[in-house]
Amino acid sequence: MRFTDIFIRRPVLATVVSLMLLVVGLRAAISLPVLQYPKTENAVVTVTTAYFGADPDVVAGFITTPLEAAIAQAAGIDYMTSSSTPGVSTITATLRLNYDYNTAQSEISSKVNSVLDRLPPQSQKPVITVQVGQNIASIYLSFQSSTLQPNQITDYLTRVVVPQVQAIPGIKQADIIGARNFALRAWLDPAKLAAFNLTAADVNQALATNDFISGLGNTKGQMVQVTLNASTSLHSLTDFENLAVKQVGTTIVRLKDVATVSLGSEDYTTEVLYNGQNSIVIAVNIAPDASLLEVSKRLTTVFANVKTQLPEGLAGAIVFNAADFVNAAINEVTYTIAETLIIVMLVVFAFLGNLRTVAIPIVAIPLSLIGSFIMMLALGYSINLLTLLAMVLAIGLVVDDAIIVVENVHRHMNEGMSAFDASIVAARELAGPIIAM
Repeated sequence: MRFTDIFIRRPVLATVVSLMLLVVGLRAAISLPVLQYPKTENAVVTVTTAYFGADPDVVAGFITTPLEAAIAQAAGIDYMTSSSTPGVSTITATLRLNYDYNTAQSEISSKVNSVLDRLPPQSQKPVITVQVGQNIASIYLSFQSSTLQPNQITDYLTRVVVPQVQAIPGIKQADIIGARNFALRAWLDPAKLAAFNLTAADVNQALATNDFISGLGNTKGQMVQVTLNASTSLHSLTDFENLAVKQVGTTIVRLKDVATVSLGSEDYTTEVLYNGQNSIVIAVNIAPDASLLEVSKRLTTVFANVKTQLPEGLAGAIVFNAADFVNAAINEVTYTIAETLIIVMLVVFAFLGNLRTVAIPIVAIPLSLIGSFIMMLALGYSINLLTLLAMVLAIGLVVDDAIIVVENVHRHMNEGMSAFDASIVAARELAGPIIAM
């Protein structure tokens, strides 16, 4: 007796197995995570170093080059890229697939620390970040206003919107792109500096020595303890304007005498445009093990609440959502299955002329596809664009299998066999080729 004979001789067993495949397959489909791409441990370590005021050549020669030489010695790096822009050095190290990013981060950090004494004293300490999974954000939120300044929008997003977005389960990080953080700008006038015999270094020294935070400690008595405070920092635009830069005799040269002081932004070199209008964008990164569709639903709900709280004149919109592509792929698979069932039904009925025969592939095709979710869950797969494409391709194989089995049984019945005997013989003849497919 062949393996296929069991399910033909025992129809109740075949029905129970089919129902088990249906129930367990549907449960597996619900449990499978929905992602845009397959989950992989492809990590990227980024080393960012700021050297304000330096041109790209200086950044490349004195920061990027020594850091690159040190980082390249770390294990686990597949390839590296770097960029040197005015005031910023960025080195990106892409790790080998599935390499332990914690180990790589520790080793890269030690390599960076070994060359810190070779970097310019005015440069900032390198910042090391690790990105695990895809580097492209899954969702982008855009904010625009014709009345509010970019730094005001950035301040509101940083204080109000970003904390709400990052609190959503499944979201790993929310970054502001095109941010305009508040910063005091002192635009020096070279002619006025020369008139007072000052240089930019003198102004910088005055700012460093007159604006600092100092903790004086406390004083204790027999009954009380008082914390001492000193007003050692500047808090307003007027305070900075009246900052004493130099004293010539009885005359005090203040910052407003040699510069135009304004409350502006830290950076003016980056702009983000949406529909031709300047925008501030929040890039939302999904956690590697989170379901993209579930996170997208939660974010849409939270964002609807955020829009009702936006200041007057500020508008927000979801400008990109990777869940739309996954939903489109799922709908495409659904349409493909429906079209397949209709075409198979018409073809089988047209050539065999039996409604009972038509019902067999209509039941077998969806059952086979649903059963495949069990293996996907067991192997740690996810529902993503690639697995959905594989299912679309597999539909053709399932259709072929269903049609040839039904046709082979029908052929033996036309040759005089009973339905039972024809099923036994047809299944034995096609079991090997179908399993191979």
